[in-house]
Amino acid sequence: MGMWSLGLGTLGVAIVGIFLANTDLCLTKAAQASLEYLEDADLRSTGDDENTIKAKALWEKTGAVVMAEASELSSLKTQLEDLGVPLVAVVKENIGTEIQDFRPHFAGDIYVDEKHHFYGPLQRKMGGLGFIRLGVWQNFMRAWKAGYHGNMLGEGFVLGGVFVIGAGNQGILLEHREEEFGNKVENEDVLQAVKRIVPVQ
Repeated sequence: MGMWSLGLGTLGVAIVGIFLANTDLCLTKAAQASLEYLEDADLRSTGDDENTIKAKALWEKTGAVVMAEASELSSLKTQLEDLGVPLVAVVKENIGTEIQDFRPHFAGDIYVDEKHHFYGPLQRKMGGLGFIRLGVWQNFMRAWKAGYHGNMLGEGFVLGGVFVIGAGNQGILLEHREEEFGNKVENEDVLQAVKRIVPVQ
């Protein structure tokens, strides 16, 4: 009887763990970023010059689509250019050849946000339980098949997102926060938000 009880108890704990890992009950809730919070971020260019700019410069005149750790929106590059809106990636770190490896999967400029403004104001992390989430494995396989392998270095547990930011003081028109690793925004939602941007004359 004792071994059966121990076995059933272990099975019960495993089932509860898998259930909790596949819900958002243990995940920090996203805090919406304000325009003031984002525009004050210092972003370091990953080009040859490695200049540092204030994030506001990215969207001040034309608006911008800013992605924190996403590459799928590269398919919208031509449509965004037709609308006069740049596509920009913001990463939290540059370790080894991380950005060099990312470039083939992204069609815009890449900046490093060392203070993680675009991952906050309340950073959301998916701990080790993320590895038993079905959606994470599906997203991992999708990225792997697309040829993006990432690396096992640095802070890999912080969740990113996508922002569509209007020109001037128009504000944040769309904010999508990852719910789990690889959770992506709908391209159509991004395009609809971009079409609401009114460029500064």
